[in-house]
Amino acid sequence: MPLENRSLKARYRREWIVRAGTFLCAAISILTTIGIIYVLVSESIGFFKEVSVMKFTTGTTWGPPNEFGVLPLVSGTMIIAVLAGIIAIPLGLLGAVYLSEYANERVRLIMKPVLELLAGIPTIVYGFFAVTFVTPQLKKLLPDLPAYNALSAGIVVGIMILPIVASLSEEALNAVPRSLREGGLALGATKGEVIRGIVIPGALSGIMSAFLLALARAAGETMAVTLAAGQMPNLTWDVTQSMQTMSAYIVSIAKGEAPAGSVEYQTLFAVGLALFVITLTMNMLAQKLVTRYRLKYA
Repeated sequence: MPLENRSLKARYRREWIVRAGTFLCAAISILTTIGIIYVLVSESIGFFKEVSVMKFTTGTTWGPPNEFGVLPLVSGTMIIAVLAGIIAIPLGLLGAVYLSEYANERVRLIMKPVLELLAGIPTIVYGFFAVTFVTPQLKKLLPDLPAYNALSAGIVVGIMILPIVASLSEEALNAVPRSLREGGLALGATKGEVIRGIVIPGALSGIMSAFLLALARAAGETMAVTLAAGQMPNLTWDVTQSMQTMSAYIVSIAKGEAPAGSVEYQTLFAVGLALFVITLTMNMLAQKLVTRYRLKYA
């Protein structure tokens, strides 16, 4: 066989191996998602045979084995996620603007790794930080604040998701072509006007993705919220009160106190399915917004 043919066949073989490997990775991801959905749905069927879907989704009291209204858990999850977003979104976006538009290379090389270091801290450490530092500081302003409260949990979760917002937003800002900035400056706009009127709108799809990804991360946070917010299902808008999120409840049941096969044990999968639906909806919304604004600013 000529040398050229052998070389061509070897190249095709390598390409086939790479193609098969990438397909296998994609298939594993899809199969994993299908497996998660199957487990959640199949295990939740037994629960919904005992408790109606309407009672589960509209009930305002959560207290197994008698009360199964999931709204207190959903409200606790959403309130803490919103509090975290109020902190992380503006700070993260401003930090991204500074790193992308104002910081010199030396400052960027120092600040960005330090910022991303926050993402590597274990979440339980954030929980201890909330209990030992954030809550005592808040008590100085709010003397009647209980030891476990949603406000403290929202603050530490906001700090925790800050690197997600800042890093992804900075990447989106850097992806805006330099020529657009130069064109705005050439027309007489100030640097601030270029950022507000050209750079941020041009990167809006990536920024929105960062926001919604961070909020989905906050909605699924477990250990920090469990330590900071407590384990009291409470349907209230008062952020100074103790609350329990969906993921925190799953942790409490997963400790093994509920007998396997009981309705209380099956709530683990029902709540997990509800949390999966919420985060999936947020991700679908993010994808829709990204597609919409990408077409607009392409």
